[in-house]
Amino acid sequence: MLNHFIRKVLYAIPSLIGISFIIFAILALAPGDPMSEFGANPDVPAEVRENIKKQLGLDQPWPVRYVKWASTVVRGDLGFSFAAKIPVTQLIGQRLPQTMMVVGVAYLLSLLIAIPVGVLSAVKPRSLASHAVSLLTMVGISLPTFLTGIILILIFSVELGVLPMIYDTNLKLTSAEAWGKQIKQSIMPIAVLALFNAGAMTRFMRSAMLDNLPADYVRTARAKGLSEWTVIVKHALRNSLIPVVTLIAVNLPAVFTGAIITEQIFRVNGIGELLVSSIQRSDTPVVMGVVFIYAVLVVGSQLIADAAYGLLDPRIKFS
Repeated sequence: MLNHFIRKVLYAIPSLIGISFIIFAILALAPGDPMSEFGANPDVPAEVRENIKKQLGLDQPWPVRYVKWASTVVRGDLGFSFAAKIPVTQLIGQRLPQTMMVVGVAYLLSLLIAIPVGVLSAVKPRSLASHAVSLLTMVGISLPTFLTGIILILIFSVELGVLPMIYDTNLKLTSAEAWGKQIKQSIMPIAVLALFNAGAMTRFMRSAMLDNLPADYVRTARAKGLSEWTVIVKHALRNSLIPVVTLIAVNLPAVFTGAIITEQIFRVNGIGELLVSSIQRSDTPVVMGVVFIYAVLVVGSQLIADAAYGLLDPRIKFS
């Protein structure tokens, strides 16, 4: 098994190099000038802008810039933001807590909802509750997050006035009152993301359970006299989690990058908003830093999913 993961990691390295090279090339060849903010300032002379360009290495061909960027990434340095004038790692560190408070909590909540609800609806597939779950999951998947967010704002902020419309990213969590405000302003964005993610996960969980419940090994477990709870949890659920783990592994890196649309709607100053604003400003180091970390998380989550497959199903062997 160890050799299998070592091979996976070795295969991942050229993939990450290729991804970073392609993204860097696209950003370098795309229209836009990182020095546009200086150009808009009449107090900055042209020769000063040229000197800044040379200091930042923007006067060099983009392949040379890529090699320099890659050499710094190996040392753990993601570069320096053109717009914020601070290191990219520091900038991401400032935005990451907001994203984790909203997107991370929403993703965890969707898992806590999807797995038990999917199991219960599969155990009694013809019940009223199962039909209700199917309807709600279809609604959750079908409604885009921007529409759900607007509906919640109109109901709870405009009409009822019980929840804040704009997310306050400057809130300092130093008292119980501040934590109360944080919870209130997080309810709507978390609800929007949790509804969307839980809808897809619940359908995957329900479908996998329906495939495994009639299987021979489940009937054998029942014939041995095991309780229905033991049969469902220790036998059917264990094998049914394999496709769900795949879905989790695919979606988990998105927790880092944030929900771009939802963060824009509620003005959450997270990684998603940072990525959008950096693209608009042609802030290549920030865009490259966020995208590269996302690529690393995709590869890492796939490795974790591979390990989980072997733990969930002993029939899966790594060679």
